[in-house]
Amino acid sequence: MPTVLRSGPYRFFFYSADGEEPPHIHVERDNSEAKFWLNPVRLEWSSGFARSELRDIERLIVQSQQDLLDRWDEFFND
Repeated sequence: MPTVLRSGPYRFFFYSADGEEPPHIHVERDNSEAKFWLNPVRLEWSSGFARSELRDIERLIVQSQQDLLDRWDEFFND
């Protein structure tokens, strides 16, 4: 599970077995986790996050979208 970004209390990562799916990112904080598709950015599922926190996380992902897509390509396509 490579960590590709840390921001505040959040850790953004890929599961190494996820390469067959479209590009996406997992984010966790404490016991909460969510999965966002990267292109376009949209929430797939969430467990434990408040809606307001998910909006903040989505903003972070949008700001880092190209970098996250590049990291996905590097990890799964090299």
